[in-house]
Formats: sequence, C-alpha cells, structure tokens
Amino acid sequence: MLAGDYVRRGTAEFVGTFALIFVGAGAVAFARTTTDMKWVLPSGAASGTHLGAPALGGISSGKGVTVEAVLTFFLVWVVFATVVDPRGSLKQVAGLAIGLTITFDALVGLGLTGGAMNPARAFGPQLVANHWSHFWVWYVGPIAGGAIAALIYEGLYLTPARSKPGDPMVVDEPASGTAAPD
Repeated sequence: MLAGDYVRRGTAEFVGTFALIFVGAGAVAFARTTTDMKWVLPSGAASGTHLGAPALGGISSGKGVTVEAVLTFFLVWVVFATVVDPRGSLKQVAGLAIGLTITFDALVGLGLTGGAMNPARAFGPQLVANHWSHFWVWYVGPIAGGAIAALIYEGLYLTPARSKPGDPMVVDEPASGTAAPD
C-alpha cells in the first residue's frame, strides 16, 4: 500500500528527524547557556556538550555502557516490532512509535550519557570536536543493546514456533514451480 509513496514517506522521515534534532539541539544549547538549570542538571551534562559529542553526566563508563545498551535495546525492539516484523500491526504509525521511543530514550539518556543510541550519532560530533573521552561507551553500548534486542525479538517473534510433542504437524506448501518430495 505504501510501496512507491516515497515523497510522503521521505517527507515524514525528514520532518520527524528535523523535529527531534531541533528539539534535542535546543535542549543541549539551553542547558549549556543557562546557569540557573545547574541545580537540576549535573555539571558534567551542562558543560560537557563538546559540539554535541555525547558525554557522561556524573556516571561511570560501565554504567554509561549499560544505559546506552538499554536505550538502544528499546529502540531496536520498536524498529523490529513496527518495521521489520511482517506481522506487525503498527506499520502505519511506525515513525510515530520510533520517534516516541527516541524521545523517551533521550529524556532518560541526555543527562546520563548524551543518549546517542547509535555509534554514528556519537562518531560525527566526536570527530568534529576531537572529543574522545570514554569514546568506547557509545560504540559498545549501542551495538550490544541492538544485538541483544534483535536476537531476542527474532527468537521470540520472527522464528516460527517449534511444534511440541502431541501437536498436529504443520507442513509448509512447496513454493510454486517446485515439486513436492515423494
């Protein structure tokens, strides 16, 4: 139904991405320039923006890896449930579900780790700002969280259920043009 509707899909993707970046960058800029917000934000989060490079906001690098892994786990899980799973019933609102997940992840992660959720999101600002402090947090965490989410989702939802003893046997029909085995 949506195949070939690239203009509407592309526009929706652009608007959603622009909104998230605009709001996220505005929040970071506001936190950096406002001295009255220091009682709410840890000083590391307010002063460690480095041109958008993620930074640890008062937590250890081990905890940072865990936070990034959990945030990315949720994001990849929602992508699988809305876009990848052929039985997914939320395909029409996949962008909204993914965008809300990124928003919720950012609300939790911005003050703790910068909420990168993607090594590419961390690499660009790190390269431009030449800020590599604890760089591995934003590579190991998202890769681990994404891999775990993909493996669990595939195992639970995408892999056909195995039959149990006593269940009627289900035999798949052969693909057209192939002969069934004798």
